[in-house]
Amino acid sequence: MFRCHVCGSDEYHEELVSEVFQIEGKPVLVENIPARVCNRCGEPVYSRETAEKIRQMLRSQAKPIRTVRMPVFAYP
Repeated sequence: MFRCHVCGSDEYHEELVSEVFQIEGKPVLVENIPARVCNRCGEPVYSRETAEKIRQMLRSQAKPIRTVRMPVFAYP
């Protein structure tokens, strides 16, 4: 059963999402992550299996498929 940990809603849709993770102080973008996305607040929720696959991928010596530049903003 789905329950959003941010707003408590139980309504979601499945979607492929992208998220930036901080690994040893460096941003790493992971694309096409299967997630349940809360219909109310938009928070993505990953299955345990998906979270573990992401962890293994980011901690391994695997090469990224590409490198991108991204703008950086600091909160005022």
